[in-house]
Amino acid sequence: QVQLVESGGGLVQAGGSLRLSCVANGGTFSSVAMAWFRQAPGKERTFVAVFTSAGSTYYADSVKGRFTISRDNAKRTMYLQLNSLKPEDTAVYYCARRSGGSSFYYASNYDSWGQGTQVTVSS
Repeated sequence: QVQLVESGGGLVQAGGSLRLSCVANGGTFSSVAMAWFRQAPGKERTFVAVFTSAGSTYYADSVKGRFTISRDNAKRTMYLQLNSLKPEDTAVYYCARRSGGSSFYYASNYDSWGQGTQVTVSS
């Protein structure tokens, strides 16, 4: 069983940057896809980015070109660099470990989740 712990959220002005981290304690890490999702108040949890075990990355259209996902398997840590932040990026950001399924984009295909870290972007 893996425990995921996110950090790095905070309050930032529009146009600013943040770097989120997700540390995986225990369980499998390097051989599985790891992803970031986010959930805004009153909305569903949605896909942000994924880093596959093969080294490929995929992004939601809304963050493409602004966010960068990376991982350090030796440190069992995944990162999300958030640049050019917009008020609509405000949400709780979650890291997740993929368990199966045919798509990276559905939360139901991930079996382990962190507690989330709040990102608030002011206009």
